[in-house]
Amino acid sequence: MDKINISNENNVEEKSFNSLGIAPKILETLTKINFKTPTPIQCKAIPIAIEGKDVIGIAQTGTGKTHSFAIPMMQRLDQGNGIGLVLAPTRELAIQIDQAFQGLATPFGIKTACLIGGASMYLQLQALKKGPRVIIATPGRLIDHMDRRKSLLRDVVMLVLDEADRMLDMGFAPQINKIMESLPNERQTMLFSATIPKEIMTLTSKYMKLPVSLEIAPSGTTAESVTQELFIVKKEAKLRLLEKILPQYSGSILLFSRTRHNASKITTAIKGMRYDVAEIHSSRTLAQRREALEGFRRGKYKVLVATDIAARGIDVTGIELVINYDLPEEAENYVHRIGRTARAGSSGHAISFAMPDQSRDVRNIERLIRRILPVSKHPEVPCEEFAKSEVVFSSNKRKGRSGRSCWR
Repeated sequence: MDKINISNENNVEEKSFNSLGIAPKILETLTKINFKTPTPIQCKAIPIAIEGKDVIGIAQTGTGKTHSFAIPMMQRLDQGNGIGLVLAPTRELAIQIDQAFQGLATPFGIKTACLIGGASMYLQLQALKKGPRVIIATPGRLIDHMDRRKSLLRDVVMLVLDEADRMLDMGFAPQINKIMESLPNERQTMLFSATIPKEIMTLTSKYMKLPVSLEIAPSGTTAESVTQELFIVKKEAKLRLLEKILPQYSGSILLFSRTRHNASKITTAIKGMRYDVAEIHSSRTLAQRREALEGFRRGKYKVLVATDIAARGIDVTGIELVINYDLPEEAENYVHRIGRTARAGSSGHAISFAMPDQSRDVRNIERLIRRILPVSKHPEVPCEEFAKSEVVFSSNKRKGRSGRSCWR
């Protein structure tokens, strides 16, 4: 695939939105919503997108990817006809993107429609009848609407796939291909994510035209301001360790579980520890998930327990701690999970629990993020709960003289 690579420089000159080719009216809107300094991905992506080129943007989570495509899309729609389409893997992320667009679209009189599963089909049909210029959707629900209205996508001039790798992980490839084949050939396509595995290259070569690849940080890079810590603990001691860790943090805590069943069990246990806690996963209704997320955002809940459905759909400022109670099934999801803290330059901390037989999972994460996870022991948890970890995860086994991981 032909593409231009633009890598991040160590010393990026601070720019303003005024230098990115953005129209005056949008600049006024950015000022009103208190957007002052563009992030590195915005500095690189916005001017190229405004030129109408296809873009692949690789950047850490929490670095402003949404406005990297929202601003160019609003400018193009304001200057001409057509519709902008944004695809997202989860309902929460779609809602978040829709909220970001509304802040830009209102001054232009441009309507948006958010098409997601679990929400009222009738209300979505009513929103489509009002002629929205921006459609944000999850793939499955968009196809439901396409089946009802064959001409829905005929006027799309700009397509964005946000977190495209996650959509493929979740099995959306057939739906994405069906959507792509229904779109006009003459369109602009943008793809953003923190990780771009090789499988996505097939997608880009088939549906994009000479995309400009913007690599703000190598795929898998974590934010510099998030510190990371690893506890190697027996399965039966996880709750005991969690009970000792929670009181050490005064801010909000996001905890990840592999399964929705385990998420519910952990939530019940945390309630027993006398903390305000909510859960968010696929067994919860859309209304329940929205209430949990909004309650967490407002501080009603100190702890939010989630599966990976929320790893890329939570935009909550000030999360102090992310806990990987269970390591993710895919190493890439580790990057997205801990990216929920230390957002937009703030600091944060991430703690992961690994069982003694999970050395391979830890190795895969360390390879991806290109760093060793420091192992800790909690002084208030009996030493025998960590005994086996010394054998399996000893620092001598994980580091050579160079300090690099020896799990190769």
